[in-house]
Formats: sequence, C-alpha cells, structure tokens
Amino acid sequence: MPRTTNYLVRLAACLWLLVQMSAGHAYLFGEGDRGMVQISPYVYHRIDNTDHNQYPRLFGLEYESAGNWLVGGLAFRNSYYQNSAFVYGGKRWFLDEDQHVYAKLAVGLVYGYKDPYADKLPVNYNGYGLGIAPVLGYQFKRANAQLVFLGVSAIVITVGYDLWN
Repeated sequence: MPRTTNYLVRLAACLWLLVQMSAGHAYLFGEGDRGMVQISPYVYHRIDNTDHNQYPRLFGLEYESAGNWLVGGLAFRNSYYQNSAFVYGGKRWFLDEDQHVYAKLAVGLVYGYKDPYADKLPVNYNGYGLGIAPVLGYQFKRANAQLVFLGVSAIVITVGYDLWN
C-alpha cells in the first residue's frame, strides 16, 4: 500500500473512532467524565538529541473519570525509530484552585523496545516492559499542554483536547 494511502486509511480510522467516542459518551459515561485525544509534536533528549527520533508521531486516547482516575493508550515511534505503544492507568491531581495546573502519573505496559535497544527500557522482556510517566500539565478550557518526563533521559511535549466537555 503506498505511503499516502496508508496514512489516509489511518487518519480515517482515527476520525471514525473519535466520532464513535463522542456518540457513545451520552450513553456510557457519567457527568464529569472526560475523553481526551493527544498528540506529540516533539521529544527533547537530554543526551545526544540529534541521533534520536525527535518527532514521535504520538497519537493517544485517554478516558478520565470524574474522580480523576484515568486509563489510556498511545501509539508512537520511540527514540530509536521503532513502532511502540503504551497502555496505562493513573491519576491526575490539580495543583491550583482554578484547576489549570496539574500533575499526573501514568503506569502501564510499554511495547516496542526491541533489540538492539531492549536495554533502554529498564524492565523489558521480549519487547514488553514497564512504563512509568510523571506528567506536569496545564489545562485551558478543553485544551491542555503537558510535559511528560521519561526518567532523566527525555521530555515529551504533548497537546490534547477534551472531546466531551
């Protein structure tokens, strides 16, 4: 399949999923729940930023309950240009009264760090490993911007949009 066609098929599938999520919200989810779509335009690597993948093509969906518990999934290209995914659960805490600044912790299963880069993920078995991602973010109405800290080696910049509120 040509690259352009492959891209258009993926884009159409993502748009269809977003429409279905919006329609399903009225029947499945409670007041105060959120559905977030996220992308990442850039990753900063503390060491050797020029040889790593700086543009991860990250796309993610996240559900957050009214109690600020969350589950989500991301697809991305890791720092070594390998297709990867992260399925996680976690919690968000607001750090100010206006509920703009927040911290979030996501913990889950990472897939995609394979040889010769399997050792770059501290806990890794056959490409499956443990991921822990602390986040510092800013919420403005339905949009947000986040800094996701990948240990001490990298910072991922993400932007997101709430699909329901």
